[in-house]
Amino acid sequence: MAGVLYIDTSFTKVTVKPVHPTFGCEVQVPDWDNMDDETVQEISRAANKYGFVIFRNTGLSDKAHVDFSWRLGALDNVSRFITGDRKLRYEYMELFDAGNIADDGTLLDPDSSRAHTNKGNQLFHTDSSYNFRRASYSLLRAVELPPKGTGGETEFADTRTAFVDLPEDLKRDLVKNNYVGCHTLAHSRKNGSPEYFKNLDPSKFPMARHRLVQIHEGSGRANLYIGAHLHHVEGLPDADSAALRDLLNRHATQPKYLYTFHWEQPGDMVMWDNRALLHRAAGGSFAGKHRRDLRRTTVHDDSAHAWGLNDTDGVTAVGYQLTAKTLDSAEITPAAKAAATVAVAAVS
Repeated sequence: MAGVLYIDTSFTKVTVKPVHPTFGCEVQVPDWDNMDDETVQEISRAANKYGFVIFRNTGLSDKAHVDFSWRLGALDNVSRFITGDRKLRYEYMELFDAGNIADDGTLLDPDSSRAHTNKGNQLFHTDSSYNFRRASYSLLRAVELPPKGTGGETEFADTRTAFVDLPEDLKRDLVKNNYVGCHTLAHSRKNGSPEYFKNLDPSKFPMARHRLVQIHEGSGRANLYIGAHLHHVEGLPDADSAALRDLLNRHATQPKYLYTFHWEQPGDMVMWDNRALLHRAAGGSFAGKHRRDLRRTTVHDDSAHAWGLNDTDGVTAVGYQLTAKTLDSAEITPAAKAAATVAVAAVS
């Protein structure tokens, strides 16, 4: 495969081939149907080490995708999204709809509310940083792809190496002050489609609080926990907060830290560690013309930083329903504390 540097021989159950000098790998799984625990552990270890893992032509069904994801940890689900007249177009609540398909199976109208909401996904972000309990892994699988050459790739940014490369004075400042970032999905939605959401004020929404610099437990490396959901840095004047936020996001998304994953066929899947990188959905000429059906599972984090600086006792999930070009928040009692999260119900 173009870009492969070598085979990582520290793995014995799966074949691991790095795809970039600093992060990312392709993993060949010998048997998805009869996978033992040691193989699952090696895949998790590969994700911790490399940040993202590419699987080609897995042949996984929705059920197999969900079942494998559960072996990595407790899963988030979309039950809080299914409000009003909206219906899930497939069976499993653990699958998030990351494509451009409407609830009735037709191509999503590019002028719909949901399409404008999805534009925020084209900004570099980390899944669930706006949640009280954040995510560890995301696993995104292709069901249907647009024609090759029309776009729709998935891009990754290496925030661990980006931290290492920061100017020493800035690095010292970040470590000394141990800044807290405040995240909300409303911020990325507004920036993704500013005219559509011109009346949306992200500061009016609940904020999830997480440290800007954290030690990634799976690798022991420092990481910048930033991205498009990061609204402000706690305790700084507005101008200083915005300057620091924007500087870090620009720094971490320089071309030298990026890798573009090209989807080749249905069944391809990519798994990434949200605690070690940023990602985004690339646009392209397929938008409004061709179907792109991608489905994602999201694993709840169970590391020491999982809940950030957020209250873990008696937490309720805060849902958002998209109506009249704004986001209306409402509290939803979760079935279990582990499901407590902040999310958007994007209603087309």
